[in-house]
Amino acid sequence: MNARIEDYALIGDEQTAALVGKDGSIDWLCLPRFDSGACFARLLGDEDHGHWRIAPDGADVCTRRAYRPDTLVLDTEWETADGTVRVTDLMPQRERAPDVVRIVEGLSGRVTVHSTLRLRFDYGSIMPWVRRADGHRVAVAGPDSAWLRTEPAVPTWGEEYGTHSEFTVAAGERVAFVLTWHPSHEKRPPLIDPYEALESSVADWRCWAGRCRYDGPYRDAVVRSLITLKALTYAPTGGIVAAATTSLPEKPGGVRNWDYRYCWLRDSTLTLGALLTAGYQEEAEAWRDWLLRAVAGNPADLQIMYGVAGERRLRETELPWLPGFAGSAPVRIGNGAVDQLQLDVYGEVMDSLSLARISGLPTKPHMWAMQRSLMRFLESAWRRPDEGLWEVRGGRRQFVHSKVMVWVAADRAVKTLERHHELSGDLADWRRLREEVHREVCEKGFDRERNTFTQYYGSRELDAALLLIPRVGFLPPDDPRVVGTVDAIRDDLGHRGFLRRYDAEDSVIDGLPGGEGAFLACSFWLADALHMTGRTREARELFDRLVGLCNDVGLLAEEYDPLGGCQLGNFPQAFSHVGLVNTALTLFGEEGAG
Repeated sequence: MNARIEDYALIGDEQTAALVGKDGSIDWLCLPRFDSGACFARLLGDEDHGHWRIAPDGADVCTRRAYRPDTLVLDTEWETADGTVRVTDLMPQRERAPDVVRIVEGLSGRVTVHSTLRLRFDYGSIMPWVRRADGHRVAVAGPDSAWLRTEPAVPTWGEEYGTHSEFTVAAGERVAFVLTWHPSHEKRPPLIDPYEALESSVADWRCWAGRCRYDGPYRDAVVRSLITLKALTYAPTGGIVAAATTSLPEKPGGVRNWDYRYCWLRDSTLTLGALLTAGYQEEAEAWRDWLLRAVAGNPADLQIMYGVAGERRLRETELPWLPGFAGSAPVRIGNGAVDQLQLDVYGEVMDSLSLARISGLPTKPHMWAMQRSLMRFLESAWRRPDEGLWEVRGGRRQFVHSKVMVWVAADRAVKTLERHHELSGDLADWRRLREEVHREVCEKGFDRERNTFTQYYGSRELDAALLLIPRVGFLPPDDPRVVGTVDAIRDDLGHRGFLRRYDAEDSVIDGLPGGEGAFLACSFWLADALHMTGRTREARELFDRLVGLCNDVGLLAEEYDPLGGCQLGNFPQAFSHVGLVNTALTLFGEEGAG
């Protein structure tokens, strides 16, 4: 079993993704979409919950692994006493059906390789019926069907409820495995050529990566983060999931295990900015269009997250047959936070659409009408308490960050009308709302004794989201209240050189036992805030430490445990990689402008 989250690498086809461990085992794969049931769930259980391992006979973890430069094609190599062998993993862009391609290649000597495939549909709960057909192994259970073939054919047999293959490769010899999923009531889709799929995947990814305009320090990390964001994109709709996984723990053995295979509105502005600045206008427009479709409807019904196609019902349930990663239970699918009120998302949507308009993305005929509708709702609802950015489960509060984002919504609405006189709107009312919210936040959300904004009105607790105050323009970076807030947050929430999002151990608003690690997106925000307040050297030192947390193939989870020296939370995390890209652009934008 791969013992650490960072032991995994990602492959995907922009509709779903798989995690491949250092031992050569695919331990997580949901088919046909990111949020479908997993057919490999060893990540959250054991071998009997589904996995697919290809490795030299008797070998343990690999000797080395790496993505081919500027691609999502993974090479894993083992050096053995008999020789060296490479396994190349990829999921080519699909035409009809998703395929997993695994190509075994001898590099030296003669190496015996073993493949063990255990398909378990519905998150490891359903064992399929497996039969032979047309030279394939075919697994069927309910709506799911998967076909396994090899080129050239190798000895394959069934044993211990798994499909096994064993063969020997010499230097220059290759054996390709292809696993194809399709609905069980349909005919098998056309076969792909695995070797052509490898060549075209490498070429396609390198062409895409070559569009990156950034050419400054840490370019490899920036490009890897952008590739990761592309891999977490659901191509048919343009939605970007927060992570490829569910229930990876924020603390080993704890209960903070959530499903992140959905699209959060809170990520919209920062993601849009990263894509536009890095040169990916097509992807930015697709994300903007997904956003417009998802939020269409009654503004009072705006959700904080949606499914990859804009689905609204994401009911949270527990899977008791899965013990969880490192025994961290419960394992959850769906996300109950979907029903929370988070006023900040209205600001995120308004800010995203304003940024899209300023950046020259083609406007949509209904976009401004939708924004006006959102503003009408906010005018009557902005005083409500809510659950806030971090989706706390301990009751609603008057969160300062939420109110700041209400101010952002009003500010962007005002500025849009000031720039575009052809548009109509309640300019005077929105100006009054902007002023009223600003005044109230400064009066009720600021602790004059400590010279810092606080997590919610009347509290003494702090929140790393307050670092965004200068970024969104609520106050200028040189305002003493901003500098004081940055210093207070770094002092109170600092965790061995990184930053927690809030004090989860002692918080009265959290509603959950136990703590969590340093939150990586917040640590990137701290680097941004230090730079904006004139402490660029400190910001760059922090950024260098953060980039150093990437695993051996450049991926970041949601959090990091400085004491245990390991990554925590769902993986790879879009919010962390968006933070890396944006902070690099902030710190080195002039040096790296393309």
